Amino acid sequence: MSDGGTGVELVPMRRRHLRSVLTIEREVYPRPWSRGLFLADLATRATRGYWVAIEVDCVGPVAPRRVIGYAGLMMAGEEGHVTTLAVDPPFQHRSVATRLLLQLTVDALRRGAAGMTLEVRESNVRARRLYERFGYLPVGRRRNYYPETKEDAVIMTARDVASRAYMSRLQGIAATVPGRTIVTEQTTRVPG
Repeated sequence: MSDGGTGVELVPMRRRHLRSVLTIEREVYPRPWSRGLFLADLATRATRGYWVAIEVDCVGPVAPRRVIGYAGLMMAGEEGHVTTLAVDPPFQHRSVATRLLLQLTVDALRRGAAGMTLEVRESNVRARRLYERFGYLPVGRRRNYYPETKEDAVIMTARDVASRAYMSRLQGIAATVPGRTIVTEQTTRVPG
């Protein structure tokens, strides 16, 4: 994201976003999710939260509306599980994933999360660093979790996400995100 007036809007994922989401999915994952899998999760709003990041030109007369990333959350009791997180390759390294993970965490906290978990490819060092910034620590491994690459998944967990200390961590991360983030249909304020 440049400093030239560009922003990112985060909105709940809808069916109309799926064409763009599936295009990104095919670009970034060796075994992409199907349209049916996304539709099934979108139909389960009580325990799922999916968000898309849309590029917004904050200074132009007509704002382009391009989906540049997405993320998903599944709740299981007091545990939030990050099911997916992807950013269109030309928009990587521009804090889009950070924005999406902040929003997923806020969504999980509103749903009563006490902890968060996820699986990440062992070789995905960039993603692991992002998760570590959010307080996720490795707690286990799933052997051959990604059969298309015969790669293990590292299970990472963030505990006590409803604590004041974790809220301070989120606020500190949010303060470092450049540019403008707009959240539609949900507030961007970190609870606490």
